[in-house]
Amino acid sequence: MVTVTVDDGVLGVEMHGADKLWSLRSHIDIPLRNVRSIRRDPDRVRESWSGLRAPGTWIPGIVKAGTFHRHGQSVFFDVHDPANTVIIELRDERYSELVLEVDDPDRVVTAVRAALPHGSRDATPTTAVAG
Repeated sequence: MVTVTVDDGVLGVEMHGADKLWSLRSHIDIPLRNVRSIRRDPDRVRESWSGLRAPGTWIPGIVKAGTFHRHGQSVFFDVHDPANTVIIELRDERYSELVLEVDDPDRVVTAVRAALPHGSRDATPTTAVAG
């Protein structure tokens, strides 16, 4: 599970507990200007995602965490339950997507969309999003 925060133009992703070990990452920061979109798509997450896993962990039905490479793209996963995931599409970053399990996917999607530069101009500059 991860926590997603939006603070001062940066999307922060914090891995917790064993997910730090599974994914071999503890934190990812992405400038909001490099976030293309965020959405829920549990079916996309459930699809088989073949490719080179390096570094990371994949135990089918238990956890998919870390960096996966396919067709020249890198995607970061931290997922145990596909029903609670969000997919964040990126540009000009190491990863083309972040696929993350969060506590409240709808709240995370709403908060991140509101903070995006092309989103609501009334968004607060600092938004903590538990997830």
